[in-house]
Amino acid sequence: MQTQTAKRTAGRKAVPVDAAIPLEAKLQPTQARAQDTYEVVLATAGEMLREIGFEQLTTNAICQKAGLTPPALYRYFPNKYAILKELGDRLMAAQDEAVLAWIESGGLEGETIEARMAKSLAMHRRIIEITLAFPGGPAIGRALRAIPMLQQLRFDSRDFVAGKFFDAMRSRYPNVSDTRLRVAMRMMVELSYAAMEMVVEEPDRDADLVNHEICLLFALYFESFA
Repeated sequence: MQTQTAKRTAGRKAVPVDAAIPLEAKLQPTQARAQDTYEVVLATAGEMLREIGFEQLTTNAICQKAGLTPPALYRYFPNKYAILKELGDRLMAAQDEAVLAWIESGGLEGETIEARMAKSLAMHRRIIEITLAFPGGPAIGRALRAIPMLQQLRFDSRDFVAGKFFDAMRSRYPNVSDTRLRVAMRMMVELSYAAMEMVVEEPDRDADLVNHEICLLFALYFESFA
């Protein structure tokens, strides 16, 4: 059965990259020991991203902390950018799958603004939990925003989710043009993730208030569609 990650990446645009910096893993492990090594590299890199950031991260440092030899790492990943791409794909897939499950369980439904807002708030909190639980989650998000060759990963993820929102909302607002509704869904996804990133990266802020205000903003906005 095709996974949600595969569905999300199917048909994805090629990520613009410097030809000298390959981004794909060189080899996918098939044996248990190889899979363990692969996962150790990713987990170690995620934790080091949180501790020292992407600029200071090196493949040699990952090997040293993970207790691996450089050839063991280079068997699977050509460079630290490929490691970050794999981490980013996994984090965004986990976020996207949670949003899709929320949509399918009726997350967009509700008779009142208050009911719809309560469901939206629950979804925001869930995505924040996923990001914080993922090794180096906030640092991965920052790195993907900062590195031009990997920014397309975020764009594709957001477009994918916005498309699912459009499909779910199309019948609710029959008098709204496809063009406007698509723009609205893209705005909702982008601004919602921006709010969640604010909460994740600035823990001193009032998380509940930030989440409440962004959900209220869109609840009132969509009332105008009706």
